[in-house]
Amino acid sequence: MSANVELNERPPYDDILQEIADYVLNYQVDSDEAWQTARNCLIDTLGCGLLALRFPECTKHLGPIVEGTHVPNGARVPGTQLRLDPVKAAWDIGCIVRWLDFNDTWLAAEWGHPSDNLGAILAVSDYLSQKRVASGMAPLVMRDVLEAMIMAHEIQGGLALENSFNRVGLDHVVLVKVASTAVVAKLHGADREQILAALSHAWVDGQSLRTYRHAPNAGSRKSWAAGDATSRAVKLVDIVMRGEMGIPGVLTAPGWGFYDVAFKGKSFKMQRPYGSYVMENVLFKISFPAEFHSQTACEAAVLLHPQVKERLHAIEKIVITTHESAIRIISKQGELANPADRDHCLQYMTAVPLMYGDLVAEHYEDSFHRANPLIDELREKMEIVEDPAYSRDYHDPEKRSIANAVQVFYDDGSCSEKIEVEYPIGHRRRREEGIPVLESKFRKNLATRFPQGRCDKIESLCLDQNALEATPVNLFCELFVI
Repeated sequence: MSANVELNERPPYDDILQEIADYVLNYQVDSDEAWQTARNCLIDTLGCGLLALRFPECTKHLGPIVEGTHVPNGARVPGTQLRLDPVKAAWDIGCIVRWLDFNDTWLAAEWGHPSDNLGAILAVSDYLSQKRVASGMAPLVMRDVLEAMIMAHEIQGGLALENSFNRVGLDHVVLVKVASTAVVAKLHGADREQILAALSHAWVDGQSLRTYRHAPNAGSRKSWAAGDATSRAVKLVDIVMRGEMGIPGVLTAPGWGFYDVAFKGKSFKMQRPYGSYVMENVLFKISFPAEFHSQTACEAAVLLHPQVKERLHAIEKIVITTHESAIRIISKQGELANPADRDHCLQYMTAVPLMYGDLVAEHYEDSFHRANPLIDELREKMEIVEDPAYSRDYHDPEKRSIANAVQVFYDDGSCSEKIEVEYPIGHRRRREEGIPVLESKFRKNLATRFPQGRCDKIESLCLDQNALEATPVNLFCELFVI
């Protein structure tokens, strides 16, 4: 036989795919903490989406490709009157929940925002529920949505624990696409072979580069990249449910698989079996719409604000002590070109709360930046220092801290105290403190879109675990139609 003839022996599906498929088909979520955290994640994610509807740069992306398109049983986009096919609905929901960088976060070898998967989960669940009701069948209920969220969190976060996609230049939304594909296939009633086939197509796709998240090319694509990933997941599941075959060796095929082509020949490492660990430990962005590596720096700056607000022009330098991932991802010098550039700049996100005692989405807008030249003056005075202990604790599975410290030095030789914050308010270690603030954030976000009576009705349902879980998905989504 010629040496250049390939052996045409079709392999079994890669183990990584089989583990995911078996997890979504067989795992029973028995953690009360996971179910409760999923409910809190749901309301927080929806609230972030509602708030984003105030920004025209976001809403310009929403709606059908062909204006006036009528979609029977179309999935609703919360906070709008849109009824779309589930692929575009997933895109739109994913876009609004991620736009302000205010939804939950997972930090490990890879970073990401597992609630991005809600774009696919809610769009498909709403569409399937309406379709079932129209056929005289029972709809899905919100417990199905919460279960899908727990599993999507676990798949995305589990793969991220030991596998760094950013170090090979790929964006974390590949994990959104994979996780959404798995749970959406289950919602469709896919069998094991169909789930495996759909997952294989998610991996064989060309994956997004991280270019749009980093200087000097940071831009607004990072705000809709996850919506794009969720919509692709919905489309791939639809293709497979129509009978399309899978690609079983998508990861491991020599020369042609994902490992050799896109992961520098390395195979994935899994730290723990799939369960509900990620949902239980997910990080909520409660106080600031800011990239998560900066959350504790923002909090430290807010605490320093009363001390420094009258002495801003006397500042000689500002020292930010941080962890390696923050330096690699969000430490920037030079001009910041747009809001998406600013909400991924550690120096900018520290300067604003030092000056104003808060950081809100409007603080990233061009008009605010132009009106406040002192922000850039303070940025130029900042020194970024890594604390190796912060970096170690960031990766410690028992801690997963996201520590930052801020200290201000003045031109007369005096200095402020050094304010250190190890865990942000959205961390599992601060849940008791954080959940009331999360619920307050949800109330405020509801009020940006709905009259008081509707806000009260939605809030009452969403804060009642049992009532929410039993609610048909189509009726839940109706509550969010304006």
